[in-house]
Amino acid sequence: MMWSLFCLELRVAFRCRAELANPLWFFFIILTLFPIALGQDSKQLAHIAPGAIWIAALLASLLAQDRLFRDDYQDGSLEQLMLLPVPLPAVVLSKILAHWCVTGLPLLLFSPLAALLMAMDFAQWAVMALTLLLGTPTLSLLAAPGSGLTVGLPRGGVLLSLLVLPFTLPLLIFATAAINAATAGLPVSGYLAILAAMLTGSAMFSPFATAAALRASLQG
Repeated sequence: MMWSLFCLELRVAFRCRAELANPLWFFFIILTLFPIALGQDSKQLAHIAPGAIWIAALLASLLAQDRLFRDDYQDGSLEQLMLLPVPLPAVVLSKILAHWCVTGLPLLLFSPLAALLMAMDFAQWAVMALTLLLGTPTLSLLAAPGSGLTVGLPRGGVLLSLLVLPFTLPLLIFATAAINAATAGLPVSGYLAILAAMLTGSAMFSPFATAAALRASLQG
């Protein structure tokens, strides 16, 4: 059942390709502004690259997170999903995974181009790709409860950002620290282990918190 829900969510998501491309365009627009503003100083670009890439990824993820449950709420299918003979946290997890595949995964696939824009070498790019692989699904999982709470609000996107941003700061800190450590030639395994632990913890608790948030929103 979860696999069927996952495939259904992917098919529905690909019907709105313009909205799917927005986070990716937003990501690259932010990264393109840094070389324009700082010029061709590759050392300076590489120095700010970890923070710039992760701030762009964070903002792009929040831009896409608003529509995680919005369409289902507007057409009434969210109530139908809650009546399925499947636990609501499992339904939520399927939607989050599908949403990440069409919004977070493209950031990872296009990370070589981002590394080229920010004058990063191969070692820096490899660590950056690992942080995106571990961090972007964590961003989706962390933002899902907030998306559930604000799904019925007319301008929930702004409130969603205010709710989610404080919880993403540790992820931002450790992801950028891992890339900085790779730049300095230091071990990065400790930072990656922390990112993996954050992903595991958020995957365990986020579906249940999101399910409770959706029930509260619909009952309210």
